[in-house]
Amino acid sequence: MVYAICKEVLLQRTYINEKIDTIYFGGGTPSLLSGENLKAILDKVQELFSFDANPEITLEANPDDINEKSLQQWKAIGINRLSIGVQSFFDEDLQWMNRAHNTSQALQCIKLARANGFTNITIDLIYGTPTLSDEKWQQNFETAVSLHIPHISCYALTVEPKTALEKMIAQQKIENVDAGTQSRQFELLMQWTEEAGYEHYEISNFAKPGHRSRHNSSYWQGKQYLGLGPSAHSFDGSSRQWNVANNTLYLKSIEQNTVPFEKEVLTTTQQLNEYIMTSLRTMEGLSLQFVIAKWGAGTTDKIMLASKKYLTEGMILEKDQHLILTKKGKLFADGIAAELFT
Repeated sequence: MVYAICKEVLLQRTYINEKIDTIYFGGGTPSLLSGENLKAILDKVQELFSFDANPEITLEANPDDINEKSLQQWKAIGINRLSIGVQSFFDEDLQWMNRAHNTSQALQCIKLARANGFTNITIDLIYGTPTLSDEKWQQNFETAVSLHIPHISCYALTVEPKTALEKMIAQQKIENVDAGTQSRQFELLMQWTEEAGYEHYEISNFAKPGHRSRHNSSYWQGKQYLGLGPSAHSFDGSSRQWNVANNTLYLKSIEQNTVPFEKEVLTTTQQLNEYIMTSLRTMEGLSLQFVIAKWGAGTTDKIMLASKKYLTEGMILEKDQHLILTKKGKLFADGIAAELFT
């Protein structure tokens, strides 16, 4: 697979015409790869693409994959940011989510990462599970703060169709998630992060000043990106493409010097709606001046008309020619964005 990905880098070398300033190993369990395999991919990307002087290079890792040796290897090949899937600092929650690690491993891996020179660390935390009380949720957050984590990504648990979790809930083997609990715990999170000095710079992301994820921010800013490997998605500014998910089909196609993907060319309306969706998720909000410059003043008039009720209800704030979701509005971000679509 690593050989195929390196070959795809070669086949896709003309996809991006901008300098690269972030690389992200994720969307699976890249921490299972050896340091040599990660280095091979990284070397091939750096060989064929132009880079900024100080790129952000992130690796997703599970706590149970992190040890002294792996950290030293990652540091040596240029990984400078870790995204650790902690999810919770309580064993009960981790067992309910069927995670392989335990609380002790979650705490130890963070301390070990710091001891090996990793200061740019983000962790994932999950809220809204039946096992997570408000008190435990606060303890999870306070633990992250006590560990001096500069970036935290927090997600409400979602029950995906046709998953083991959905089946167990349907069979009443475990308790279902509660939307009211999730909303309340998100509101508490916004309060705690503000008090602790984190920027709520995107709906699910909180960072100390200077520690925003440059990679994730590029998605919300509509920048080009290239995804490599099975199921990987790419965006060139006007179209999206996604590789086939089947590993066997992917490998066979790459062997024949063809990248197996489907493609969608975005219409003007789709590009606008994507901008509405992504910009409203950020703390800077939707720029009315940007909309005028790209889609015309008439489009701005339509957006303002659609947003009128949310402005009145205190869900959207208009400030410096930007529409920004308030704390109340962030609870309904996707629905509000959909109402503003053209």
